[in-house]
Amino acid sequence: MLSLALLRHAKSSWDAKDIDDFDRALNDRGRAAAPVMGGVLKELHFAPEQILCSPAKRTRETLSLISSYVKDAEVTFDDQLYLTGPDTLLARLKTVPVGIKRVLMIGHNPGMHGLALMLAGTGDAKSISRLEDKFPTAALATFTFPQVTWRDLTPASGHLEAFITPRDRS
Repeated sequence: MLSLALLRHAKSSWDAKDIDDFDRALNDRGRAAAPVMGGVLKELHFAPEQILCSPAKRTRETLSLISSYVKDAEVTFDDQLYLTGPDTLLARLKTVPVGIKRVLMIGHNPGMHGLALMLAGTGDAKSISRLEDKFPTAALATFTFPQVTWRDLTPASGHLEAFITPRDRS
């Protein structure tokens, strides 16, 4: 069985108008929310073996703020995860090596939301409904899959185990 956690980066700042989108940092709200979501990963006993992270500044900061909760994972910063669509994100997941069972992906909307919706086949109806509505900053969706290798993932094959937002923890 495979397990996946999708974490959207925490809230970023739009204050500096002259900064490229890729280089936008987290704002105070984001810096407060990210460790809370790291705590949620710990609470859910989700210990990734591999972390796939967009190289953008806000995703790197999010990872840094949860790093104490995901200590032993191999981290890969992947340009394919920056502002891309769900099909590309799924294709990237399919390249995870055989033997890795738990993956954390940190990225951006609308791709992360689209991927979560694409993968969710079963799960708690209320959680799926909330997921369908939106995937806010620092939201976390966790899935399990019956497949034994990532290359065999298919749309709607995931069981949504949890969908948690920072607001759920405030």
